[in-house]
Amino acid sequence: MDLTTGYSPRGRLFYIEKHRKRENLSGCLWPQRLAPRVFNLASSTVPGPKPQTVYLRKKNEKDAARKTALLQESTSAMEQLDIERGVCVPFRKYTPETVRDKVLESQGAILSLIDRGVEIVWNLGLYWSGLVYDYLVGRDQEVVPYRARQLRNLLCDLGPSFIKAGQVLANRPDIIREDYMNELCILQDDVPPFPNQVAFTIIEEELGKPLETVFSKISSRTIAAASLGQVYRATLRDSGEDVAIKVQRPEIEPIIYRDLFLFRTLASFLNGISLQKLGCNAELIVDEFGEKLLEELDYTLEARNIEDFLENFKNDPTVKIPQVYKHLSGSRVLVMEWIDGIRCTNPQAIKEAGIDVNSFLTVGVSAALRQLLEFGLFHGDPHPGNIFAMRDGRIAYVDFGNVAVLSQLNKQILIDAVVHAVNEDYIEMANDFTRLGFLASGTDVSPIVPALEAIWQNSSGKGLSDFNFRSVTGKFNQLVYQYPIRIPERFSLVIRSLLTQEGICFTLKPDFKFLEVAYPYVAKRLLTDPDPALRERLIQVLFKDGIFQWKRLENLIVLAKENVAKMSSIPAARVNNRQSSLSWQVQKKLDLTDTVKDGARLFIVDAGIRRQLLLALTEDSKLHIQELVDVYRLVEDDVDLTSVALEVLREFPSFTRDLVLSWSESVLSDR
Repeated sequence: MDLTTGYSPRGRLFYIEKHRKRENLSGCLWPQRLAPRVFNLASSTVPGPKPQTVYLRKKNEKDAARKTALLQESTSAMEQLDIERGVCVPFRKYTPETVRDKVLESQGAILSLIDRGVEIVWNLGLYWSGLVYDYLVGRDQEVVPYRARQLRNLLCDLGPSFIKAGQVLANRPDIIREDYMNELCILQDDVPPFPNQVAFTIIEEELGKPLETVFSKISSRTIAAASLGQVYRATLRDSGEDVAIKVQRPEIEPIIYRDLFLFRTLASFLNGISLQKLGCNAELIVDEFGEKLLEELDYTLEARNIEDFLENFKNDPTVKIPQVYKHLSGSRVLVMEWIDGIRCTNPQAIKEAGIDVNSFLTVGVSAALRQLLEFGLFHGDPHPGNIFAMRDGRIAYVDFGNVAVLSQLNKQILIDAVVHAVNEDYIEMANDFTRLGFLASGTDVSPIVPALEAIWQNSSGKGLSDFNFRSVTGKFNQLVYQYPIRIPERFSLVIRSLLTQEGICFTLKPDFKFLEVAYPYVAKRLLTDPDPALRERLIQVLFKDGIFQWKRLENLIVLAKENVAKMSSIPAARVNNRQSSLSWQVQKKLDLTDTVKDGARLFIVDAGIRRQLLLALTEDSKLHIQELVDVYRLVEDDVDLTSVALEVLREFPSFTRDLVLSWSESVLSDR
């Protein structure tokens, strides 16, 4: 993965090339902290800074200061989105100017806009007047279920743009209340299909040939219908392979562009309210929505998303991503490998297929965490219709139109938030919300700190057995209504992804503990990932108030070993490894050799760390030999001591130089 953008290797080169071509065209800001590294990333290796804590801390502080300055200078909503992400979007189909020009270029555009605007204002006005009437007569609470259903039906009647908006609102507690969110979730699965003949005509137009010349058969009914398209099952005439054909709704693009233009026009009148309630202008929310919607509308982008997922999981025998037939696909039609799996909402069928539920859930949670924390490219809509259990125990994903990208900066801040939660540093956790874009830059976080502390302590105090994301999210939703918090689109997808997958886990196993799988994965990542930023965060976890946490280190090692043991025992991993010609093998044991090497280097060159570790060994006026022995016993089978010794000898001149430089800097600073 690209350490700057979060794109896969193929996407990385595309990112660099597209940015070179569009740098002066997209109006996209390029944060200076990224510029020196982009062209290094075009090579096969990515040079990184030495894992020195002081250097990394200073660098991160400078990055944060530069990012804050850029946010203060920026007045454009699109520029603000880029700064929050930490990267420029390589290919932007959506900008307010693009939408405006697209809408106004057609004949009769003004009349069409007026007609559509009157329709929208009239229908939404009637609905709003009903809500006002309910409030005036004092029945606003008792009719909530009826009004929520009425809103869902109204959005369906207003067309695909509003259906999609309803699906987005179903995951935006900062904008809409929870009981309405629950009703709007129905829009994710219950959308009326359009006629088969219309769909088949679109397929033939994209293929440039009759259906029967490409497919020997095609289903007479849709397999699934969504707001932007619907899916059929077919068989290729040449190879006999079963495929899924995704077809876009007819004449949908001009409708989407027209509605986006009207949405943003309306948003410009709501900026004052939005700034007061959410800390951002309403146009920013529309821009986030429009950007994702136009990306999802282009099936060529979805094909690229599938290729990126295939690249990311190519060496993982526990995850199945469908192949895409690009020569049969276009901007309105997407032909993919048919996934013959079992819906995750059918636990009985999964058990009857002989699939071990515990192993399958471990695979699912690990795949989700890898997308979020390793790749930075994750499935944004993992509802039960998009996730399947394969009969060999693998997890399969379909429908990649709605994906989101987290930059390396975003991933690091998420890990920071986890570290701050572990260390109970709620002030820094509140600052993390600002860095991620939940709060406007410069917002006073002091009123939020006690609320965050109460939410986390009440949730984590119950332990792993009772902790679940839904309870934490419910409490966070209440916090959103009290403070000017806006949930950025990509993080609303993260929240929805975690909640949906946790819900699937509970469906398959009601007493499943999500964190019992997630914690071991995070522990293994902290201990084994060579990224210098993660090395620094490992140090933050192991030191609390300057005191080394021996027990925490032991727990991390035990949890990491647990993750390795679980993954290596999964039947799907063992079977697919034997059948595959890939060189990757499931890790049989935890390998901490590189971690110990980096730790040795850090001990030698970083005087602060060296001092803290020596104090840890002599804390409370006693030698902590037993703790050291306990840790050694845990890792003695997981560290190649010979390799570590050879590395120390080989790097001894470098170690010595760094030590002298460190010592001289400290002497000069003292003077």
